[in-house]
Amino acid sequence: MERIKVKGKSFKVKAFVSGLFCFALCVLSCQPVKAQSTAQDIQQLVYDIEKLTQFKAILGDMETGYTILTQGYNEVKDISEGNFNLHSAFLNSLMQVSPTVRQYGRIADILSEQAEIVSEAKSAYSLANSSGHFSATELIYLNDVFSHLLSQSVDNLTNLANVVTAGTLRMSDADRLQAIDHLYEDTNGKLSFLRHFDTEVQLLSIQRQKEQNDVNTLSKIF
Repeated sequence: MERIKVKGKSFKVKAFVSGLFCFALCVLSCQPVKAQSTAQDIQQLVYDIEKLTQFKAILGDMETGYTILTQGYNEVKDISEGNFNLHSAFLNSLMQVSPTVRQYGRIADILSEQAEIVSEAKSAYSLANSSGHFSATELIYLNDVFSHLLSQSVDNLTNLANVVTAGTLRMSDADRLQAIDHLYEDTNGKLSFLRHFDTEVQLLSIQRQKEQNDVNTLSKIF
């Protein structure tokens, strides 16, 4: 018997079943004793075969749908995994620091100016403290200013280390260079502020020294 196929392709099966049914009737016409019950059995067999054909058609449709669904899922899965791998590779590349960034001249400038901030702040406070021209309250204020400035400068160095160290931040070379420029501008601004502040403190110290000299001179005259 030819294999049963889905939907409208089962004509040969039906023709075979109809022929079988007609043949059985002819045979049974010669045997009237069991003709009625046998005819009913054959009729039931025909119904069962037709139902089987319908079930196989349904199963065929389900198999086709499942195949399409599985293929579609695998395609989407492959695409998503491919995109993830590309995205992961891109992010990992941003963790690396290129020689262009590591050799950027502003890095040395930042370190040099940071050293100057530390040296000049320490020297300015030492001179103010030893001059004898500032009260205890004023010295506390000067110490707070210098300490705050040094703390912010240390933060700049920490940020610089993060920018130029591989595996710390995900940044492109352009972003790293821009961050270094920003840190340089901030460090340079702090150094400029410190020098201006130092000048003001020194001028105040000189002015008080002059006033003290004038007082000493007048005390000698009178």
